[in-house]
Amino acid sequence: MEPIQIIGGGLAGSEAAWQVAQAGLPVVLHEMRPSTPTSAHKTDRLAELVCSNSLKSESENTAPWLLKQELRRLNSLLLVAADRARVPGGQALTVDRDLFAAEVERSIEESPRIELRRQEVPDVPARGVVIIASGPLTSGALAGGISRLTGSDRLYFYDAISPIVDAGTIDYSIAYRASRYDKSIDGSGDYLNCPMDREQYERFLDALLEARGYDPHIPEDDCRYFEACLPVEELARRGRDTLRFGPMKPVGLADPRTGRRAYAVVQLRQENLRADSYNLVGFQNSLKFGEQARVLRLIPGLENAEFFRYGQIHRNTYINAPALVAPTLQLRQYPRIFFAGQISGVEGYVEAIATGLVAGRNAAALATGQPLRALPPGTALGSLCRYVSSAGAENYQPANITFDLLPKLDEEARHRLRHDKKARHREVCRRAIEQLDEFLSVYA
Repeated sequence: MEPIQIIGGGLAGSEAAWQVAQAGLPVVLHEMRPSTPTSAHKTDRLAELVCSNSLKSESENTAPWLLKQELRRLNSLLLVAADRARVPGGQALTVDRDLFAAEVERSIEESPRIELRRQEVPDVPARGVVIIASGPLTSGALAGGISRLTGSDRLYFYDAISPIVDAGTIDYSIAYRASRYDKSIDGSGDYLNCPMDREQYERFLDALLEARGYDPHIPEDDCRYFEACLPVEELARRGRDTLRFGPMKPVGLADPRTGRRAYAVVQLRQENLRADSYNLVGFQNSLKFGEQARVLRLIPGLENAEFFRYGQIHRNTYINAPALVAPTLQLRQYPRIFFAGQISGVEGYVEAIATGLVAGRNAAALATGQPLRALPPGTALGSLCRYVSSAGAENYQPANITFDLLPKLDEEARHRLRHDKKARHREVCRRAIEQLDEFLSVYA
């Protein structure tokens, strides 16, 4: 049997390759790194995490939790790897990014059905079943091929990644350990918090607003940010209190040494199991490196900070999926071709994994002559694929998984639970898992 071709060894491509192999089919996984690097990746590892090391909430009956629960039921390789590489992160599934990538790469390389080819694919293969999972940093040559194939221009926005600070350079006499509302795995507090009084906040804000940013990599491009991942300087331009009600929100973070709440707080999240580096939560930015060092050292506790990585900005390419793909993630015009990951128009690590899993399972079904069945729309997976395939194409924006994407409860349930939002979410999750289990009992 001719192998299924998968372009891109990121989260979606790695998951898709594993699903195809688990179905007993041969697969060739193409990854262009290290011969063709990107502006954001630091290694040549498969499934490298770039923007954060958090796979979102594990708090029960949240939308991200539901999506991960469904992926676990469908034997997601990357969720298994995430659980093995987990580090403290409050109620988030936070991982050591190096261990996570190593776990995924080991599984891929040890699979007898997966051939890993380290080379750039300059165009969409002309035959066979193909999954395009080339990610937000798709090469120019391949993006041109996708544009020719779909008959549409590329769509894009700019995405930013956060700085990482050397833990040994943090002033722990100022920074204190706590999780918001004391919600942590072991009660010790999973985040470091750098408190600011009003004067410190105003001085930091002025410096941030005055700081010089990098010009876009491609000068003629428009600069359209994804609203859920705005650079910190862009948030600051929207009002002097925007940061205090956003990533620097002090609510629920009283200093255990004083019992008082600061005017604003910068949170630092542990980056790896060794706890030798921390990510500045919500501080993705596009400032020049020298400017970042100057501004970030105005944060109390980071006056002498050394940074392992500064924030960066990169181009993120995605297709206008509602105009092009079916709920199975196939191109309507060319059903042998699937899209998965951020290039399909989803945003977020878990969402990329989810679409990779769906594309991989459906590609395997197509290759073996089995009927392709869209997942139930009442599931998180089904609702995500439905959004990708049927949202408004005119103003299409990438989406994270939220309860807004899932079907509303029926009138009786909404009325019965009208005063209890948590109970409504719990019921949506219960029904979603029930629908997925019923689907699997018939078609698995």
